Amino acid sequence: MDAVKLDQFRQLLLEEMKALQSEADKTVHEMGDDASNFPDPTDRATQESDRTFELRIRDRERKLVNKIREALERIEDGTYGICEDCGGDISEARLKARPVTTQCIDCKMEAEKKEKRP
Repeated sequence: MDAVKLDQFRQLLLEEMKALQSEADKTVHEMGDDASNFPDPTDRATQESDRTFELRIRDRERKLVNKIREALERIEDGTYGICEDCGGDISEARLKARPVTTQCIDCKMEAEKKEKRP
């Protein structure tokens, strides 16, 4: 992959990481500010359920941030866009759809088939 395309993917990954970190900061700030004490048990349960859901989303996003960091490292060491299983190139279309991917579409489909087998 040429340097221009690598730089485009680097910028895409950095923007995504910045957006995810901004959302995480916003969540921390909102939860710190939210000192609601609902006397109604149903309202408290709803608030707790909402917080749990929000934290679950943030945990998934935290894992994505780690994958973004790994993708940025692959860009730096020259292995970005190379399938970790077969060593072939990962298509540009696949990288645009999932910039953190480490597998070409064929290897990913094969891995998913193996996961579904009993």
